[in-house]
Amino acid sequence: MRRRMRTTLTVTTAAALALPLTLGAAPAGAEAGPAPAVGAGLPALDEDSQALSRAVEAAVEEARQQASARTSSAPGEVHAGDTREVRRALDQALEDTVAGVPVGVVARVDAPGLHWRGADGKRERGRRAPARPHDGFRVASNTKMMISTLVMQEVEKGTWALDTPVTDAVPQAAAVIPDEYEDQVTLEALLTHRSGLPDHLGPLVAARMTDPADIDEFFAVLGEEYPVADHLAAMDDQPWLFEPGSDVTYSNAGYVLLGLALEEATGSSVERLLEKRIFRPARMWRSDYPDAPGLRGPFLQESAFTGDDGAGWYSLKHFDPTGFGAAGAVTSTTADLGRFTEALVTGDLVEPETVTDMLTPRTVGSDVLPDYGLGVYRLPDPCQEGAWLYGHDGASYGTFSITLTSPDAERQVTVALTGRDYTTLPSDLMTALVPALLATC
Repeated sequence: MRRRMRTTLTVTTAAALALPLTLGAAPAGAEAGPAPAVGAGLPALDEDSQALSRAVEAAVEEARQQASARTSSAPGEVHAGDTREVRRALDQALEDTVAGVPVGVVARVDAPGLHWRGADGKRERGRRAPARPHDGFRVASNTKMMISTLVMQEVEKGTWALDTPVTDAVPQAAAVIPDEYEDQVTLEALLTHRSGLPDHLGPLVAARMTDPADIDEFFAVLGEEYPVADHLAAMDDQPWLFEPGSDVTYSNAGYVLLGLALEEATGSSVERLLEKRIFRPARMWRSDYPDAPGLRGPFLQESAFTGDDGAGWYSLKHFDPTGFGAAGAVTSTTADLGRFTEALVTGDLVEPETVTDMLTPRTVGSDVLPDYGLGVYRLPDPCQEGAWLYGHDGASYGTFSITLTSPDAERQVTVALTGRDYTTLPSDLMTALVPALLATC
């Protein structure tokens, strides 16, 4: 029987989305003593989330350079004579991906004249079942696009405005936000990561550990349940980063508060809201918002590789998704993520004017994030000068994923893998992403 926490505080945690080197690390500029290290070869929380975005941007630039170096037809026009070669290149990219550390990889490319789905490797480390194109996976921060869509649906209904202070929507937030900033920390500030609210995952997890330097213990406590009170306490324990609106920092904690706001306003759980307002209208038949450990059915089972630190390989089958909540708990497939981004950008989930607002970046040229709007970021279209692709990436403790779409949803790419390598930057996903992007040109 699945564990349920049916109160207005069902959404309990932020998406950690990284294995921190210093679980209790203070934010930049804060006066704090040195935090206990979890493992010398593992990335810090903020470094990890930034590294994935930077790697995605690098993949887009590499695809742009390769596309500009060749002579071909207009972007998106894949002719019959080219299809076999393109498919061969895509299949080879997946084979190359799992030739390294990753255990299994799935991918999907849609463009005029090309509809390709692929997979390689295994669903689970040490098992024989091969990965298949329809396999599910944890989408991690791709969830933020869906939460943002739910928030904007409420804005359209008049429940809130983007400049509504979060303390008006979530009274509990008053214990987290400094008094002088209560009117400035708005829903928009949380959606765009411009509130100054620090990410709280490191202290949250460290609080469960007796020895913060023990990697085995770190992976073990990821299987524990994380209630709302613990997350609010972890947010409150950290110094505020900056005056709202003056800077940007990636904060999963902000999306936890947005999840609480949705439940407070609607009286429904985030799970129910996603099912009713996102999954069903977008025809996402294999998507879910789990609140208990275990991935059932054909899934890429999560695992992590830490090299010489700890045991090397760790299974994450015990992971409790209350450690992610509204910032990243959704599970899905490449097909469902494609259906979601299509439904979003074409106006099936919110009004066209709202789509434009969501896709318009509030942060441009940052070293921390790609050009970021309301839960969605944009990247230069490698196939068309001056055009953009829209989407998000996600990193759970054992998976990477990315989904991108053109504004008309005619060209889409989604890639996901399990078997995260913590010994290097998150480049494994890029082995498959670059050819996938090129295939749409």
